[in-house]
Amino acid sequence: LSLKAEVRNNKARLFQFILNYNMGRIFSYTLAGGLAGLAQTLITLPFAEDFGYRILQLFSALIMMSAGLYIAGWFPRFAYIEKAGSKFWKFIEPFGRKLIPISTHTQAYLFGMVWGWLPCGLVYYVLLVSPAKDGALNSAFFMLAFGLGTLIPMMAAGFLTGRLAPLRQSQIIRHFSGSVLVIMGVISLFLAIDPDAHQYLRFHVF
Repeated sequence: LSLKAEVRNNKARLFQFILNYNMGRIFSYTLAGGLAGLAQTLITLPFAEDFGYRILQLFSALIMMSAGLYIAGWFPRFAYIEKAGSKFWKFIEPFGRKLIPISTHTQAYLFGMVWGWLPCGLVYYVLLVSPAKDGALNSAFFMLAFGLGTLIPMMAAGFLTGRLAPLRQSQIIRHFSGSVLVIMGVISLFLAIDPDAHQYLRFHVF
């Protein structure tokens, strides 16, 4: 919406701007993943490696279930978790504001880098999952893969801006999306408690 009308009306030019915006966003996700991996190494240092990683798994599973309940409208207090990043967002958001109106691809990329730090409970969850036993590099690649996985739907959202608002207000879609996250969180919690549970799930579910 910050693009000029002539850009928004030209699909080829709009594609280039949206692509650069999303590349900047994915870069920030990757950087955040590396920082999360480094933080995980420091946090779990006093514990045995497996025990420390298990704690993060349990915490991330609870975050995912809370996010699902929040999206479905059953747990509005989860919004406080998103507010936890608001202080950092208040610091970085003015840099993005200075880039508006966006008129170049470089501005779109930089704007995407800023917007990648927008407080979001679901991104926080993925960041909690991203720290791997192999450290910051694997965490960065994990978030890179996550960002690339969101590329197509986010690109589509860029083209359909304004048309998706009614879907966001749909209680059916909110309840369905929230329920899926809750189920995934329960499975993650089950796997965190019993690392060998994946064999049970594979046999009984698949």
